[in-house]
Amino acid sequence: MKKRLGLLLAVSLVLAVLLSGCGKKADDGTFKIGLECGYAPFNWTQLDDSNGAVKIDGNAEYAGGYDIEIAKKIAAGLGKKLVVVKTEWDGLVPALTSGKIDAIIAGMSPTAERKKTIDFTNNYYKSNLVMVVKKGSFFENAKSIQDFKGAKITAQLNTFHYTVIDQIDGVNKQSAMDNFPAMRVALESGMIDGYVSERPEGVSAETANPNFKMVEFETGFTTSDDDTAIAVGIAKGSPLKEQINKVLDGISLDEQTKIMDAAIKNQPAVK
Repeated sequence: MKKRLGLLLAVSLVLAVLLSGCGKKADDGTFKIGLECGYAPFNWTQLDDSNGAVKIDGNAEYAGGYDIEIAKKIAAGLGKKLVVVKTEWDGLVPALTSGKIDAIIAGMSPTAERKKTIDFTNNYYKSNLVMVVKKGSFFENAKSIQDFKGAKITAQLNTFHYTVIDQIDGVNKQSAMDNFPAMRVALESGMIDGYVSERPEGVSAETANPNFKMVEFETGFTTSDDDTAIAVGIAKGSPLKEQINKVLDGISLDEQTKIMDAAIKNQPAVK
C-alpha cells in the first residue's frame, strides 16, 4: 500500500509540473523578431556585421536597417538577446500567432485589418506615400496621383500600398509583387511605370539606382494615420506591449530621424 501511494504521489507531482507549463512559452532570454530583411532602409540583408548589423538566425548573413536599430533598443530595454528570424512578408503574422517569433518589426503599418488578428505597440515611425518611377520618364514630374492615368502601377502584395492604387482614375493596375527588390527589377526593365512606396524606401531606391526617381505629390493618396504609421506587431494580449511601449516612448522624433538618416546612408548599394 505504501509503495502504491508513493507511486501515485510521484505520478501526481509529474502531472502537476507538466500541467503548470501548459500554455506558457518558456523564457529563454531571447527576443525573436520577424522581418523580410529586404525592405531598405527599414531592413535589408548584408554579408557582415558592419554598421551594427545583426546575424540572421540559421543563416550566414546579417540584417541591418532602421528596424534592426529599433529592435536592438527594444531588446536592450527588455534585457534580452535579439534574435532575427528572416521571414517572408506573408509569413510574418502566422509566425507571430504560432509563437515562432515574439514580435514583428518589419516596417509594418498597424492597419485596421491587421488589428483583427494581432496587436500593435505605439508607432516608431511615420511616413508619407510616394511613387518610384524611372528618371526621364513621362511620370518624373507628376504632381498628382491622377497624373498616373493609364500608367502601369503596382505595389507589394498584402499591403495597403496596393489598395490605394485604385484611387488613380484610369490606372493600369498590375499584379501585386512579393517584395521591393522584385519591383525595382520590374521598374528597371520597363514591365511597370512605377510602384507605390513609403518615402524612406523611395529615398533608398533613388540612392541605390541613379535611374530611379521618387515622386512626392502635391495631391497625394488618401490614407489614415494608421496606414502611414509603423509599429511593432505582437500577439493578442501580449504583456510585451506595455514593455515595448516604454522603450519606444524613450525614442524621440529627432532620434528616429537620425536613425533613419543613418540607415539610408548605410544601406547596401544594390539595385
